Amino acid sequence: MGKTRVGIIFGGRSAEHEVSLQSAKNILDALDKERFDVSLIGVDKQGLWHLCDTAGFLLNADDPKRIALDTSGPILSVLPGAERGQLLAADGREVPQLDVVFPIVHGTLGEDGTLQGLLRTLNLPFAGPGVLGSAAAMDKDIAKRLLRDAGLAVAPFACFNHVTAAAADYDALVAQLGLPLFVKPANQGSSVGVSKVRNADEFATAMALALSFDHKVLVESAIVGREIECAVLGNNLPEASVCGEVLVHDDFYAYDTKYISASGAETVIPADIAADAQQRIREIAVRAYQALDCIGMARVDVFLTEAGDVVINELNTLPGFTKISMYPKLWGASGLGYTALITRLIELALERHAADKGLRSSISTSA
Repeated sequence: MGKTRVGIIFGGRSAEHEVSLQSAKNILDALDKERFDVSLIGVDKQGLWHLCDTAGFLLNADDPKRIALDTSGPILSVLPGAERGQLLAADGREVPQLDVVFPIVHGTLGEDGTLQGLLRTLNLPFAGPGVLGSAAAMDKDIAKRLLRDAGLAVAPFACFNHVTAAAADYDALVAQLGLPLFVKPANQGSSVGVSKVRNADEFATAMALALSFDHKVLVESAIVGREIECAVLGNNLPEASVCGEVLVHDDFYAYDTKYISASGAETVIPADIAADAQQRIREIAVRAYQALDCIGMARVDVFLTEAGDVVINELNTLPGFTKISMYPKLWGASGLGYTALITRLIELALERHAADKGLRSSISTSA
């Protein structure tokens, strides 16, 4: 049998474009070249898809502040509904047929269900959660409501949109949620647009910033606790990794702390917590994963309070695969190396697609 061709889709129009470029480079480097061929599809900041050369698809690849996509490759268009030949090059050159897609477009228009919906209409298997799981986890307002309904603890919060934000009462929110407050866009990742607020002036600035990134904004209580992360992997029978801890040295775990600063945070894997707490967090991570209809993969971030309570912060359905990203590190510490992890995610995508295809066949037959 020939090799399986994997299409890595990366970049995108979101504020996490540069993080996605780093993730794509690491996935390409880790991919098992004996089992897989690869096609790189870079999405520029205008949303155009480019077929990229694997030899030099990034500019300033080793500098997180200056990394950029080489957009010299042909622009691609798509043919929904086709079983083959779903990708077409504008310059007429032949595009290799993809067997499976590894989407690693972080943030809006990448991990919010939109890209997943497009891939479904293209009849292409893809790694990570589907439309519903991606959309539910991306929207922090919806995610918190679903998690709360499933009996899982989340930070107390209030939600506003562009219309209702003007009437947001800072004093009432402080009375309800305490200080400090965290203000964040409902649909962003990597702490983009997030602010820590201690007074009314900071609150007004934070609301304006968050609403510049999204139509909805969350105002949350600050949870005092250790920041613990757990990776989940699987379709119908998901498994949780060992837990890791993020030790933040900056004011909070902001974008620059995660991806730019060399000293803003450090990770400890496995987390130095009691065995019973670790097991509880792993069980909660799987419950949260299933509550949001996740499949394939997700990283579950929680707070472990001094009293031993576990409060879910958020789920990330397309976690980073950069050199410092927790998801692959957590699985590495659990005995699943980077290359084996990528292979397993591809296998899970193909398994799910085969099951979906069987369902579509049954529906077609019975119609």
